[in-house]
Amino acid sequence: MLRIGALTLLLLTAVAASAQRRHVLRHDFYVPGEPGIRLFVREVIATGNRHRAPILLIHGARVPGIASFDLDVPGGSLAADLAQRGFAVYIMDVRGYGASTRPREMESSASQHAPLVRSNQAAHDIGSVVDWINRRRNARVALLGWATGGQWAGYYASYNPGKIGALVLLNSLYGGSSTHRSIGPGSDLEDPSHPGHFNFTACGGYRVSDERSLLAPWDRNIPVPDKNSWRDPKVAQTYVEAALASDATSGTRTPPSFRSPCGALEDSFYLASGRQLWDASFITAPTLILASELDFWSRPEDRQTLAAHLVHAPRVKTVVFPQATHFVHLDRPEHGRQQLLDEVSTFLIQGD
Repeated sequence: MLRIGALTLLLLTAVAASAQRRHVLRHDFYVPGEPGIRLFVREVIATGNRHRAPILLIHGARVPGIASFDLDVPGGSLAADLAQRGFAVYIMDVRGYGASTRPREMESSASQHAPLVRSNQAAHDIGSVVDWINRRRNARVALLGWATGGQWAGYYASYNPGKIGALVLLNSLYGGSSTHRSIGPGSDLEDPSHPGHFNFTACGGYRVSDERSLLAPWDRNIPVPDKNSWRDPKVAQTYVEAALASDATSGTRTPPSFRSPCGALEDSFYLASGRQLWDASFITAPTLILASELDFWSRPEDRQTLAAHLVHAPRVKTVVFPQATHFVHLDRPEHGRQQLLDEVSTFLIQGD
């Protein structure tokens, strides 16, 4: 007779094999936001599934939704892999990013404007998409935010308790420490003439990113010389190509580069300086806090303080992926990506 562990393994293998045979469908929409704002949303579902509660994936400060979560290459689509596990997955672009409406200020010089698209505006956009998905699926939506996307998701959830089914924060800032090597006090993001203030001249209204600036932080975060042993080079190249393709103006600059608003950086600077932009005690949804051990963005103090503040969340779980990078969802499965999928799936299924 098979032992229970072996039988369970066989069943999971059969389910995984069946899931691989399912066809993934993608549908693109434009959802109305605040007046004058249209928000791009992609739906990713697999055929033959009883779709579980929907999950909305929220990108970070620089790279928009499709390039972050739905690359057309094996191992490059968190959305497709979650869809294969039965979830109805949605990806959005916050205003100023990708295919969503960009502020008119982004058509002029970045130096002429203060940082565009702060957390309050991003939260409004998340709310518009959450309401649209709720109407489409007749179910409460789970939010999964990566880095700044997690900050935005938490901000929204704290002001809209009861509207979401679960909250998943991946490598996100929250507060609890006034030091941060990359973006806090003493970094290039601090105004040297006004300590504690964001340096507007470091970014302006928006910034542009080329291939080199996209891959450099990923390269530095991988702890081995051979980067291709850690991530699939096809994933990395498709990531760059999708990011550049997200902005119709990328080819007008040399080298090609895409625009992203700087409001996320200003908010992140204040979070990295020990300030809080939202209070997790207002959140009433089950919350999963995920962090990569080698992450250069979030800090242990962020997840510790966040977990302590989640006093009204019915379930709180914190997971640290050993030796994983900030880009864990795009790295090879054995470097944290498989564990990420398993943790997210298990946590959300428990809430079904």
